[in-house]
Amino acid sequence: MKIKIVAVGKIKEKYLVDGINEYLKRITRYSKIEVIEVPDEKAPDNLSARDEEIIKEKEGEKILSKIGNEFVIVLAIEGKKLNSVELAGLIEKTISYESSEIIFVIGGSLGLDKRVSDRSNLKLSFSDMTYPHQLMRMILLEQIYRSFRINNNEPYHK
Repeated sequence: MKIKIVAVGKIKEKYLVDGINEYLKRITRYSKIEVIEVPDEKAPDNLSARDEEIIKEKEGEKILSKIGNEFVIVLAIEGKKLNSVELAGLIEKTISYESSEIIFVIGGSLGLDKRVSDRSNLKLSFSDMTYPHQLMRMILLEQIYRSFRINNNEPYHK
């Protein structure tokens, strides 16, 4: 079993790097996990709609180059909302019956290219709110860790 996270951009803030590394360490008890960062495109303020699409397309190409036959879950505000138990069940079911590898995709600050969304097996939303994509990486890792705890009938703070 392996979990991959493909994310646009590099984490710069030390507190996020520390939190991410802590959850990565915890998850390795249950699964192989890999974080693949693809470079973000420079996005100056006041971009035209077309310029935003071009940036998303370029980032999308980089993301798609990291995806093979795995089960792909993209994080998207318009995606399906699951609680922690439902996410744990999805991970368990997917690894048991569909694919031994799951890729979670976190887009850049402008969102995801349509081709990436179209390639996904599931669009997952954590909220109707928008989170910084760098913070979202830590939130996602925490929920993956929580899922493994739930699936192994281990206690986890509710």
